[in-house]
Amino acid sequence: MNTSRRNFLKQGVLAAAGATLVPGVLTAAWKGPQVLGIQLYSIRDDMKKNPSGTLQQLAAMGYKNVEHANYVKRKFYGYSAAEFKKLLKDLGLQMPSGHTVLRREHWDTAAKDFTDEWKYTVEDAATAGQRFVVSPWLDESLRKTYDDFKAYMDVFNKCGELCKKSGMKFGYHNHDFEFSTTLNGEKLFDLILQHTDTSLVAQQLDIGNMYHAGGIAVDILKKYPGRFELMHVKDEIKSAKGEMGGSYESTILGKGIIPVKEVIDLGIKSGGTQYFIIEQESYQGIAPIACVKEDLKAMKAWGFK
Repeated sequence: MNTSRRNFLKQGVLAAAGATLVPGVLTAAWKGPQVLGIQLYSIRDDMKKNPSGTLQQLAAMGYKNVEHANYVKRKFYGYSAAEFKKLLKDLGLQMPSGHTVLRREHWDTAAKDFTDEWKYTVEDAATAGQRFVVSPWLDESLRKTYDDFKAYMDVFNKCGELCKKSGMKFGYHNHDFEFSTTLNGEKLFDLILQHTDTSLVAQQLDIGNMYHAGGIAVDILKKYPGRFELMHVKDEIKSAKGEMGGSYESTILGKGIIPVKEVIDLGIKSGGTQYFIIEQESYQGIAPIACVKEDLKAMKAWGFK
């Protein structure tokens, strides 16, 4: 079943089920080797049925890092933060980042502080060994007026301060609406980068989500050098039933129309990109677990270890 990432996130928000993902390194200039990982949403059905067995398959393929997309009631795929960290460690895996939506109600305006639910999200992310807590959504109510949006960018920065206390960094991951929505005559994506503190808020550039909304990854990397510590590596093909209501869907790396290798090289050269996370959400009839194996082969052919 090709579940829409947008619907998945909306359902998570509406259900108010906490989700978490947390950052850990706070360095601006990356000096070490690039980190390669897999967003577990790529194999969401497998993770739902058998998380331990699925992670074992990923490790056997050669994956070393994963990024979660499931944190509910203080558990990752049904495991406590400490349990999940141990499961990963036993398989030779680490989880440097994860996806959890920072919702509007996570910020108590009256108290000028985050709710306990969100504080637990950050706490558990740190326990699980994350380095980045990435929010992959911005509620529609926050995109209506410039003032509401600007106020929430202040919350983003405050979340960066909160994460920093635990040795992590807050991050934001784009979809498509950031390139199709404008406020005060500017694209939402540009406003996000303008109003977030680079020392507190990392950007995870999804190079596929933006495509049908007019976002071109190479152009964005050139426009904002050094701003993208993380990248969702993705390829796209034309589709009658595209993701996010568009006319494109993701496919095995190197099989689509995105110049993925060029984007990766530019991310390394001038984008400030340290973490490259494979994500594939549509499969063209191929088993998802087989797709991510091919994705890994493509990345290794491009020089990743």
